Amino acid sequence: MVKNIDFLGHATFRINGSKTIYFDPYQLQSDKPADVICITHSHFDHLSLDDVKKIARRDTVIVCSKDCVEQLTPIVDQVIGMDPFQNAEVGEISIESVPAYNIDKEFHPKENNWNGYVVAMDDSKVYHPGDTDKIPEMKAVQTDVAFLPVGGTYTMDYKEAAEAVELINPRYAIPMHYGSIVGTDSDAQKFVDLVGSRAVIM
Repeated sequence: MVKNIDFLGHATFRINGSKTIYFDPYQLQSDKPADVICITHSHFDHLSLDDVKKIARRDTVIVCSKDCVEQLTPIVDQVIGMDPFQNAEVGEISIESVPAYNIDKEFHPKENNWNGYVVAMDDSKVYHPGDTDKIPEMKAVQTDVAFLPVGGTYTMDYKEAAEAVELINPRYAIPMHYGSIVGTDSDAQKFVDLVGSRAVIM
């Protein structure tokens, strides 16, 4: 599964399977067309209209938090706005939205109903948590691969991310949300050191 995943920087991932799925495209160097784009929330480094337009076709399906729908509707024919704990089916792809919020910060309030996503495709599941701290709802996440923010400031830091791995128990854990706006390569390496062999830096 990991071999089909590209980390494109910050919080951006591309899944290359029977369909091509992007999460939070931002500062893209690639313009490989997307079948599905998942947007976790409306902050500029997660909802980047210029980057969405690089990879979207009219038949691309965009799944997003509900506050993003209006901005994305002109770009594609189908935009699915979701609150946490909702589900969507896009062909053979199953998408579950899960909560993403801060516990001790003000950047991502729980009441905003911003999302993480568990996406099932090709008999595997990936979890993109969005911008979040370690939250109790992670205990219910079932996934093969978890992307976890490690940069701190706006999200959990590498220590909390390592604790989140214990809650989620994925087969693989991949650090994100570092190296651009916040967080360093050192944060990613410290996460790997804490998590051990199932942690992968991409």
